[in-house]
Amino acid sequence: MKTKELKNLSVSQLEKELANFKKEKFNLRIQKMNSQITNSARITIVRRTIAKILTFINQKKKEK
Repeated sequence: MKTKELKNLSVSQLEKELANFKKEKFNLRIQKMNSQITNSARITIVRRTIAKILTFINQKKKEK
C-alpha cells in the first residue's frame, strides 16, 4: 500500500492491515525456507510496509 492510502485509514483499519501484512511476511518466510519464493524483493516491501503501519498507528494514538 502507498503511504497516502495508509495515512487516511483509521487505527482499527491499520491494525487489520498490519495483521494481513504479518501473515504475508510469515508466508514469505516459509516460502524462502523451502526455496519456493518467486519474488524475494517482496519480503523487503512487506517489512517496510509493516514499519509504516506501526508508525501511523503510534502517531494516531499520540494525537488522541
